[in-house]
Amino acid sequence: MSAQATIADIVKLTVDLIGWFAAGAVLVAYALVSTGRVRAASYTYQSLNFLGGLALAVNTFYYMAYPSTALNIVWALVAVYAIWQLRVAKSQIGPPRTP
Repeated sequence: MSAQATIADIVKLTVDLIGWFAAGAVLVAYALVSTGRVRAASYTYQSLNFLGGLALAVNTFYYMAYPSTALNIVWALVAVYAIWQLRVAKSQIGPPRTP
């Protein structure tokens, strides 16, 4: 085996790094909500869940763990829905009215 990394080695390392980043994002999101530092109805929490779910889907798809891939896609879609709900709620508040 040569000392040079092959394309497959680089892809595997990249997918592994994506998986570790994703696991960290989901864990940080959970820790922030559990300790009361952010609300579940916040862009921070939902963005971390979206990025974590999407990146874990990439990682699990690469390793052919398709049930986990499906779960993480749904996880990311739930976060997209929650972000959309936050945006809708914010737009309904509107600017302050002047007397």
